[in-house]
This record gives sequence, C-alpha cells and structure tokens, in this order.
Amino acid sequence: MISRSEVQSAAQRIRPHCHITPIMTSASIDQLAGCKVYFKCDHLQKAGAFKSRGAVNAVFSCSQEEIRYGVCTHSSGNHGAALARAARLRQVPAFIVVPQAANPLKMEAIEQYGGQLVICDNSLEARSSKLEEIRLQTRAREIPPYDDPLIIAGQGTAALELIDQVADLDSILVPVGGGGLLAGAVLAANSAIKVYGAEPDQADDAHRSFHTGTRVLSHQPNTLCDGLLTTLGELNFEIISDGAEDILLVSETQIIESMEFIWRYLKQLVEPSSAVVLAAIITHRDLFTGQKIGVVLTGGNVDYRNLPFTAPPD
Repeated sequence: MISRSEVQSAAQRIRPHCHITPIMTSASIDQLAGCKVYFKCDHLQKAGAFKSRGAVNAVFSCSQEEIRYGVCTHSSGNHGAALARAARLRQVPAFIVVPQAANPLKMEAIEQYGGQLVICDNSLEARSSKLEEIRLQTRAREIPPYDDPLIIAGQGTAALELIDQVADLDSILVPVGGGGLLAGAVLAANSAIKVYGAEPDQADDAHRSFHTGTRVLSHQPNTLCDGLLTTLGELNFEIISDGAEDILLVSETQIIESMEFIWRYLKQLVEPSSAVVLAAIITHRDLFTGQKIGVVLTGGNVDYRNLPFTAPPD
C-alpha cells in the first residue's frame, strides 16, 4: 500500500512539468446543486487531462537506464497522450496501444506528442495482450494507465492541490474508471474530507465492486464516457475499498446535461467523463446540501464538432 507521503513526493517531482491548475466556481451551478462547488480544472492540465500527473510521476521516477528502450502502455487516449509527452521530455520512445474505437482526436494527440500508435480490438483483453506483445518486441518499460503506485500517487496530486487551494472542504468527488484518480484522492484527503467516486450507470463496475467487496474483472460498458470504460485496478480497489465513502451512479442524460451546464456557466468544454462529477452532485443532491464540495474536471479532449448537446452560439 502507498500513503499520503508518496502523493506529496509526486507533487514535488511533477512540479516542473505539470500545471497547478486553477479553481473555478459558479453561483448558478451552486444554486442548481444546493451546495458550493469548487471545480479543479485539470482539463487545463498539460496534454489536456489529469493523466499527465501520473505519467510524469512514473516516467521521472525511472532512471535513464530503466527506460533506455522507451515506455509503453495501453490507453483509450488521455493516458497515452500524457505518456507520449512525458517520454518526449525524457527523450525516449513511447509505444501506445489504443483500441480501434478510441476518439480520433485523442489518437492524433498521441502522435503529436511523438507516441507510436498500435491499434487493437476494443476489449480490455485485446489491449492487454497487444501491450504484452509490444513490450516483448521493444523491451520498453510498461507504464500502466492506472493500476500502479506511481500512477496513483501522481494522480493524487490533483486532490492534494485542491485541498490546498480550498480550505475546509466537506467532500471531494472524482470520476472513476480504472480508479487511479479516486485512489489517489483517498490517499491525499484527510479524515475530515469524504471522498466519492462518480460513475455512469451504464459502466457501473466500480460501483458493483465497491458494494459487493468483489472486484468486477469484466463488463460491457455502454457510455459516452470513453475515459471510464476500464475496470478497477487491483491496488486501486484495495485503496478505494478502505477509504472511499461511496461510488455514485448517474445516467447518460444527466451526464450530457451536466456537460452543458459546465459549458453554459463556466464556459469550459469538458469531456463527458469529467461531467459525471457535477451530475453526481445534482442527482444525489441530498448528500451534499449546504456543503463545500471539491470536484476534479479530468479532461478537455472533446471533439467540439460532435458534441452530445447543442452549444449556444458565440
């Protein structure tokens, strides 16, 4: 298991290479939610997502000898772009296994940061097997997308910054896919702050895992949230089970509405995977009435030409 001290060390390690992202608020959203919501804007992070935190922490924790053949991973997009960028900073190659249904803009971003794309079938099993093939061929060091202590510690720096930026938070909400960010937030938070995950009800493996005590290893998600398709990692599940308050489910309709609210009131365009946190607050309003709530907007790599809502005119 890892502790808050590893998150604090990660914060120092990534500081030269990642933004300390801003906090945004909206009186209109507070009225909708019935509480004070503080948005940690990690969609404005390097490479457009919080994933840069974990990728930079992992890559810069390695010696040059350890990554002399490069790094490799599988990713639906954001982790791949973040790892490609981190590898470029260390001047080593990055091999990124990506499912064929991944967002084309995210695949373009991986290539723009110098990553070498390897396309595979859409299942998690296909991603894992192709990654192992690439790892053996290239001898690159594998940097997992979420189930890894260095990734978890790096992602936890978002919550660590949020706690430093906003005093006396009652709760923190973050999206949950593989669970790196939620596990990191659990480690970063003190005992006075409740930490929740938010998840689409059409991709509810983390919710089921949390409430049954048995990690769901395979499922077939059907959600707009392409960043929340994976199942919980093993280490992530242990940390979340021990420290998270709950994992809250929201509908696809609620996610789209919240994505539109964030655009309308904050003037920020975020991925559906980011909007689940506001959807969870509004859907489960009674849990948070009158509180100070911190949420992490995790990614902004959205195709503005294909939005699930109609953006207002300029």
